[in-house]
Amino acid sequence: MVILKKVTPGLLLCLVLAIPAWLLGKAFPVIGGPVFAILEGMLISMVLRSRERFQPGIVFTSKKILQYAVILLGFGLNLSEIAKVGLLSLPIICTTITMSLLIAFLLRKRLNMPSNISVLVGVGSSICGGSAIAATAPVIGADDEEIAQSISVIFLFNILAALFFPTLGGLLGMSNEGFGLFAGTAINDTSSVTAAASTWDTLHGTGGAVLEYATIVKLTRTLAIIPITLALAFWRTWQVKRGGSVSNGSFDLKKIFPFFILFFVLASIITTVATMNGVDAALFQPFKDLSKFFIVLAMAAIGLNTDLIKLVKSGGKPILLGACCWAGITCASLVMQHLEGLL
Repeated sequence: MVILKKVTPGLLLCLVLAIPAWLLGKAFPVIGGPVFAILEGMLISMVLRSRERFQPGIVFTSKKILQYAVILLGFGLNLSEIAKVGLLSLPIICTTITMSLLIAFLLRKRLNMPSNISVLVGVGSSICGGSAIAATAPVIGADDEEIAQSISVIFLFNILAALFFPTLGGLLGMSNEGFGLFAGTAINDTSSVTAAASTWDTLHGTGGAVLEYATIVKLTRTLAIIPITLALAFWRTWQVKRGGSVSNGSFDLKKIFPFFILFFVLASIITTVATMNGVDAALFQPFKDLSKFFIVLAMAAIGLNTDLIKLVKSGGKPILLGACCWAGITCASLVMQHLEGLL
């Protein structure tokens, strides 16, 4: 009860910001609720006084609620459906993910950037934008400003992709299947994938076929959250062990290893087994919606903990990194489709 009393003011503040951000995200899906929530949080943070009573709830929301969001995200992944359609896209997905992570790794030292931001931008660009950042941030111990900066970078290139990719696909003479693969593998956030695919369907009169195909490709790509976050978790655990904290008795696996990722995997398995046994997939829709709202809620808290002026001043290098990752993914997707004879 004492803990609940401490977190309630901050949690309610985040909720007040999250509801309009969620509604704005529905109205403007290309931008998305998480971006609106971060912006609201940063603006309120500039005028907020007496932060002490709100801070416990803000921290709880940005950490724990974010983890709950990732767990619920698993209910949106039907592994059997992904396996049916996703196999064709798998080589392209693996190539684009590898390209983005490699670019982020190589440019981190060249640009003299913090390791956490380069990891978040690389993972967010290569897998599924905000959801991948939400899953990865607790694993690597990223702070709220690093999360906000990474989300902002991903948002910028989401908008550009949604606006320009349908035109680019038309100029390249892509087939419907080719553009579905392109959108699903080269655009990082699901909302922007759906926006670009919907535009293509409207322009080419495909009756929503490209949207459905691109979405399944995107869900296949989302599965990469599992191996990448687990690999990062083991790497971080090994780093802590190597640092010598085991010898003084302070090493605690429970505090380091992201067990919420295992619950995410379990949720995916539950969804898959249930639907294979005749359960209507619509039964899991409320969990998916709640996951998205929890991400918006957590982003409001992250915005409240972010210094907007500092974010703007230090934003140049992350944007450059994001641009390089985005260009690398786009080129890799197009080259792989050409090699597979899909263009």
